[in-house]
Amino acid sequence: MSIIISVRKGETVDKALRRLKKRLDREGTLHDVRDKRYFEKPCLKRRRKEKIAKFANFLRLRNENM
Repeated sequence: MSIIISVRKGETVDKALRRLKKRLDREGTLHDVRDKRYFEKPCLKRRRKEKIAKFANFLRLRNENM
């Protein structure tokens, strides 16, 4: 899987790099690479996801009460 970003005529390299970063962010490529950098036990993965869900639920309930 490769991502190709061609520099358009009259476009700076900075803008092309920005488009590349946006595409990588949209596709979640960097997120996946960072997650797979180190091995994580399945039980720890599950605990981390439960903790994130619990916190998100807490924020949702707090915002509903305001």
